[in-house]
Amino acid sequence: MGILNWLRRPEAGAHRHNKQEVAELTERVLGLSPRLRLVPRYEKRLGPKVGIALDYARDLIASLPAPREASVAAWDSDPYIHAFFGAAHDVELAFSRSSDLREFFEAAAHAQEAYAVLGMAMTERRTLGVALQGDVMRVDVPQTTISFSDHQVRICARTDSALREEIARRMLDQLALQGLANIAADRTRRDVLERELGLLKTRLRLLERQGAGMRSVLCGEGETDLGERARLREQIEQNGRELGELGEQSGALERQLEALAEVFADARSCISIDRGRLRLSRMNVLLPEASASPGDDLELLTARVRGDPPLVRTFALVRFARAAMLSPMRLLDEAERLL
Repeated sequence: MGILNWLRRPEAGAHRHNKQEVAELTERVLGLSPRLRLVPRYEKRLGPKVGIALDYARDLIASLPAPREASVAAWDSDPYIHAFFGAAHDVELAFSRSSDLREFFEAAAHAQEAYAVLGMAMTERRTLGVALQGDVMRVDVPQTTISFSDHQVRICARTDSALREEIARRMLDQLALQGLANIAADRTRRDVLERELGLLKTRLRLLERQGAGMRSVLCGEGETDLGERARLREQIEQNGRELGELGEQSGALERQLEALAEVFADARSCISIDRGRLRLSRMNVLLPEASASPGDDLELLTARVRGDPPLVRTFALVRFARAAMLSPMRLLDEAERLL
């Protein structure tokens, strides 16, 4: 590497965004919860964390492989497309059924192809299959087959770079949603604690009123009531401590902004991409790494998004041609054929 190239390299930890971009993304994030704009200096408190998340998202997306061609021809030549779809015709069907892809081509009249994210559910299934062991062909060999289903195409763009930038923005949106979910959980927790506290106090008052009447005069109050009152007071104290940990209602917006900033600062714990290496036969049978059987070595990408429930999807960046889109009538014919 020449000295000039070395000098041009970004320093470790250097930001790959500008203030204007972060400011715009911060406003985009707060569009999901506009009341947070009432917090003093919200831009300075949230903006740097949005910048951290943006750098993480772009680094993660930049590491993804180049988009693959998704077509009938690629089903024969590309081991990834072959593994993802059960038959060559299924490639066109899956993409043609995407309403988002159709809308993209309608809006981009001159685009001859679209760059998109193909999301799928990956399933492992144990079966008994046929395999050659030594010189003997056996029909009861335990095998693991890999299948891909629920093909979805939702994010589309004109170019590879535009697609990656859109994914980064969607990641920031997801982080905002996770932050709002955390805020909602805190509010729900507060509501539960406050209702519980009211019930406990009501129960304690009832017991004390019983002791203040004729029961205490006639010595009718038993050890059970005394013990229950002690437990209730302990529960009320514990409840009060938990409410105190949530803070006062007057500072709710401040805490909500802090909770949102924490999610953006720790983006890697919310969204990650795993790379799993598999060796598959042309029938999608999982082969041992050292297997001499014909197969292809694949590196599959799996996105993991924290949530309730968590989202786990295998995906690939792809290119799909406008000319390969099936007409609505062809799709209807396919649907009738499957009935």
